[in-house]
Amino acid sequence: QVQLVESGGGLVLPGGSLRLSCTASGIVFREFPMAWYRQAPGKQRESIAVISKDGTTNYIDSVRGRFTISRDNDKNTAYLLMNSLKPEDTAVYYCNTFSYWGQGTQVTVSS
Repeated sequence: QVQLVESGGGLVLPGGSLRLSCTASGIVFREFPMAWYRQAPGKQRESIAVISKDGTTNYIDSVRGRFTISRDNDKNTAYLLMNSLKPEDTAVYYCNTFSYWGQGTQVTVSS
């Protein structure tokens, strides 16, 4: 069966950095686009970054220039490097491809 497992969340100070990882199993990873979503308390889940199977990336405006999505097809893993974090980045972050979701990892940006 398909599994997406996120890791790397935590508590970070404003201006700090985190790198999230999403390791996939049960799929031919290199053939799948990968995306990161987030859901803040009281808000809808939103797509924030996507990487196609050929490595093309796209971001929402609020994270462009601060976040970088990447993938390592040999490790079946997608990454989200988050720099210059702000309190408004606080959310549960989810990995996604098509109808498959990870369990989410909490990111809290607070002093």
